[in-house]
Amino acid sequence: MSKKIFIIILAIAFSVAVLFTVSVKIAKSLLDGADTTLVSKNGIGLVEVKGMILDSKETIRQLRHFLKQDGIKAVVLRVDSPGGIVAPSQEIYEEVKKFAAKKKIIVSMGSLAASGGYYISAPATMIYANPGTITASIGVILKLSNIEALMDKIGIKSHTLKTGKYKDSGSPLRKFSPEDRAMLQSVIDNTHEQFIRAVAEGRKLPIDDVRKIADGRILSGEQAKGVKLVDRLGTLQDAIEEAGKQAGIKGEPEVLLPPKKKMNYLDILSGGVEEKFEGTLKSALGGMRLMYE
Repeated sequence: MSKKIFIIILAIAFSVAVLFTVSVKIAKSLLDGADTTLVSKNGIGLVEVKGMILDSKETIRQLRHFLKQDGIKAVVLRVDSPGGIVAPSQEIYEEVKKFAAKKKIIVSMGSLAASGGYYISAPATMIYANPGTITASIGVILKLSNIEALMDKIGIKSHTLKTGKYKDSGSPLRKFSPEDRAMLQSVIDNTHEQFIRAVAEGRKLPIDDVRKIADGRILSGEQAKGVKLVDRLGTLQDAIEEAGKQAGIKGEPEVLLPPKKKMNYLDILSGGVEEKFEGTLKSALGGMRLMYE
């Protein structure tokens, strides 16, 4: 083999090795959700909350990502949610509140932003809703079931050992006593009061004004604007343009999405079966959950 041919083969092998290494790194960064987007000076971040609020981690991750980006001066939070579990809604509320203290955050309500969906919107810099958006529904609900009669019918007996009379309150395996009802109602009332205070603080409204409409009623976007739960009527694009103005951006702002969530390689291989099974099991056995819905 001539020296020239050997050099050519070596060069080709080196090029293939470099190409392979670069391809692997790109693939890994995509799977890991690494942020490969160059942030424009005129960028507006977009964070979306869709469906039931069952967890806060992903929304908080996205908000914190944009908070760290110097090129992002404002964020639009698109909310299309009927609400969800109390604690995650409160966690997102606190994160939106912290974000609004440092950068502008404009909420754009979709077709539905009720209960927990409204809760997380309240501390934003400004709230946009469509005239027909279903929103408000300021209230708390706790759903309980009782299968004691069914258990008796099929001949299954349940025995519970506990340390106090309230330890199994709400259990589907025994009757719901007046004491249980009073105790759980006090928890719901307290959580409802937390909701009222959060809305009053976030919207800078007198707490008595909020309390008057905090009976679980839904409002259209137009009605919500009338009672100052919403600032303006408008579309997602209107909210984006407003975010650009408040950020001092001239012209139409570039809308940037947050980086994708990091993927668990084991979960990819297993198809997420274990996680889905665990979630179903928790739903079946997890007991009571206070809901903003």
